[in-house]
Amino acid sequence: MSVSEVRRAAGRSDIWLPAALLILAGLGWWWSAVSAEDMGAGMAGDQMPGMPMHPQPAMSFIAFLVAWVAMMAAMMFPAVVPVVRLYGRAAANGQAAPVAFFVGGYLVLWSIVGIPAFFAWSRLHEPLMDGSPWAGRVAGAVALGAGLYQLTPLKSVCLRHCRSPLSFFLRHGKHLDRPLGAFVAGGRHGVFCVGCCWMLMALLVAFGAMQLAWMLIFAVLILLEKVAPFGERLAVVTGVALLVLGGALLVHPAFVTHLV
Repeated sequence: MSVSEVRRAAGRSDIWLPAALLILAGLGWWWSAVSAEDMGAGMAGDQMPGMPMHPQPAMSFIAFLVAWVAMMAAMMFPAVVPVVRLYGRAAANGQAAPVAFFVGGYLVLWSIVGIPAFFAWSRLHEPLMDGSPWAGRVAGAVALGAGLYQLTPLKSVCLRHCRSPLSFFLRHGKHLDRPLGAFVAGGRHGVFCVGCCWMLMALLVAFGAMQLAWMLIFAVLILLEKVAPFGERLAVVTGVALLVLGGALLVHPAFVTHLV
């Protein structure tokens, strides 16, 4: 392949890869909205007027996992555009396996994270809807934990990896020309992404999961942390805000009903 052909291929990947990720993110938002409606319908159930509410069975594990992956795509894909674009340039000139292997490793890692998320959600969802004080205090404790984590060195290390795609590939981009190597690299990038965001995802579950307003708030925070010049300072500000929110929920756990 000539130099001009490589440049043309890289230029095309710079256009279609971000567009494809944003389209997938849009589909993830749509599916998350559908899942949120299904959850609400399941909680309401079919009851006669004046009769007490009897929640329907919780969403199945497979249905939750599908919704979880859609939610991750909706929230994370805009923030991973820089790293996927850089990988796409290498794939366009034959130095790396197709992009699908890299993105697949990333999604598999987040799918694994969805397994404990399901069990936490299935335990917390109904108490949150009922305004149970203990569920409000759990949400407060998770908010405190998320706030503290935002201020830790581990969060900073993971965030720096996510904010510097070239540095990530220099350290973790071995055997990218092989599908397995690309898949592993995608999973490794997912590990750093989880390291950045896992407490925010835990807080999303503690608020009942699939709450579109909180999804949007956290998606914007995650995007700004990873791509904005002030991203690292924003992580600190977010941590302080979550500490305040967690303290408020521990003092007034019933306040959680206004957040779900």
